[in-house]
Amino acid sequence: MIRRTIWKTAFWATAAALFAFGAMAQGERVSPPGTAEATIGGAKVTIAYSRPYVKGRQVFGNLVPFGKVWRLGANEATKLTTTGPIEINGLKVPVGEYSLFMLVTEEEGPKLIVNKVPNQWGAFKYDEGQDLGRVEIEGVRDAPFTEQFTITLESTGPKAGRLGFAWGDGKAHADVRVP
Repeated sequence: MIRRTIWKTAFWATAAALFAFGAMAQGERVSPPGTAEATIGGAKVTIAYSRPYVKGRQVFGNLVPFGKVWRLGANEATKLTTTGPIEINGLKVPVGEYSLFMLVTEEEGPKLIVNKVPNQWGAFKYDEGQDLGRVEIEGVRDAPFTEQFTITLESTGPKAGRLGFAWGDGKAHADVRVP
């Protein structure tokens, strides 16, 4: 009986320690969260994403595979929220929440993808049939080096803004405007 009590106590103490360790590990992400937000023509636009580091790795063609949809960061898919209708490089985006992805190829410029499913994990369950649309954006691959993935969003005029992406030696941007 005493032996059984000792084993039960040891079992539950081990289980509690493992649970606590798991909870701590989940709280500290390797790619921390980031937010980019701006008010453009009265519409509050917010982008929530995770910010991976290069850490000496090759970004384009490796971490961001050519010809495959990339989640624009790490962890959950990058989430766009807008309180007013906007246009991103001409793509009409109604009020609401969306996920953002990018398609990078060696031959063409990058394409920004706005998907109608806002809460999804990475690009693993990405469904092209749920795309609101895809737009070409300007990109360069010889930009000054950026160690941590960064999204920027700024107002550039009464009804205009600029959405930017930088990681490794790549930079891209899109125009945002309120119709």
